[in-house]
Amino acid sequence: MENEMLKVFDEQGNWMGTGTRTEVHKAGYWHETFHCWLTERIGNEDFLFFQVRSSAKKDYPDLLDITAAGHILADESPLDGLREVKEELGIELALEDLHSLGVIKDSLNIPGFIDNELCHVFLYDQHKSFDQYRLQREEVAGIMMASLTVFENLWFGTVEEIKVEGFLVSGDHEKKSHSMLVKKHDFVPHEDVYIESVLRAIKNL
Repeated sequence: MENEMLKVFDEQGNWMGTGTRTEVHKAGYWHETFHCWLTERIGNEDFLFFQVRSSAKKDYPDLLDITAAGHILADESPLDGLREVKEELGIELALEDLHSLGVIKDSLNIPGFIDNELCHVFLYDQHKSFDQYRLQREEVAGIMMASLTVFENLWFGTVEEIKVEGFLVSGDHEKKSHSMLVKKHDFVPHEDVYIESVLRAIKNL
C-alpha cells in the first residue's frame, strides 16, 4: 500500500508528476483523495454517519472519521474512489445517487506524516440500514451517527461533548448496538475550513 503511486499536485491543483504514497506523505505533496459522506434526513433533522477507525490503523486509530474515504491512485479518476465505499463499508452505491460537493482542501499533519489532500467530496443521502453494512474489519470497527447540527456545535465549540449512536463490530464479527459520549478530540482532526465547507455544502443541497 505504501508503494502505491499517486499523482502529485501543487497547492493550486496543477499536476506535477507522481510519487509513492510514502514519498507523498513524507514530503507533504498535494494529492487527490475520495471522500464520501453518508447522510440521512430523519424527521426534521439531517444526520451524518461516521466510521470508527480500526484500532489496527497506523494513523488515527479508534477515532471517528468520514463515512468512507481513500486515496485516488495515479491511474484512477475521482469516481474510482467509490471502491472505498464497497471495500470499507460493504455497500455499493450508484453513481447517479451521489451529489458532488466539489474539491475541498484538507491538511492533516502529525510528526513524520504530512497529508495535504485535494479532496473530491461526495454526498449520499439515501437510507441505508445498519444491516446493510459489511465492514472491512482491518479498516473500520463500527458506524456512528449524529445530527448535523449537534456535530457542528461540537466541532465549532458551542458544546464540549455529544452523544453518538450506532454499532460496533465485536471480535466474532457480530454487530452490537452502541452509544457513547464523544468530544472533538475523538474525531480525526480535519481542518475547520474543510468541515465548515462540507457542512455548508450539505445544507445547500
